[in-house]
Amino acid sequence: METSHTVPELVAAAQADAKTSQDKIAAVREHFEGSNGSKAQVEDLRAAYIALEAVVVDTFTLFERQMQHHFKRGPFSRKLRAALLDSGKADLADRVHQYYLAVNVLKHGKGASYRELLAVRSGIIHVRPAEMFYPDEGPAPSGLIDIGVPGFFDGLAATLLEAYQFLENR
Repeated sequence: METSHTVPELVAAAQADAKTSQDKIAAVREHFEGSNGSKAQVEDLRAAYIALEAVVVDTFTLFERQMQHHFKRGPFSRKLRAALLDSGKADLADRVHQYYLAVNVLKHGKGASYRELLAVRSGIIHVRPAEMFYPDEGPAPSGLIDIGVPGFFDGLAATLLEAYQFLENR
């Protein structure tokens, strides 16, 4: 994905990339042997999730980069949220904020964004408790947000496109 494309083009390309990872996740899950699966299946599943996480993070980051010109300096997502709230678009503001927090958790792991998502308990973002992870693995950011739930990436894409339209038309 290059930044010379429009936001809708970037999102469409990201959706195609995400679909590839989602299909791989579904295929591996379908062929799991027993409840835990083989070591190779677990590694395939982990690789597909990591690829999907990269698409999520890259898509949100490229969206921010492409749309930053709508605001003077400062944190883009906070300014976008404030503009949406000022325009009476609280639902969109909430969705943008929740995806922003999820991306932060994917990038940085446990921290303020993770704690905020745990406290919110939304239907959009599925947060996993850090206690689920084994000490030798560490609380890898890849496990804290369940991006494999149906509709996660489609919801992100729709939210970013709606925010794009808002910014381009104001």
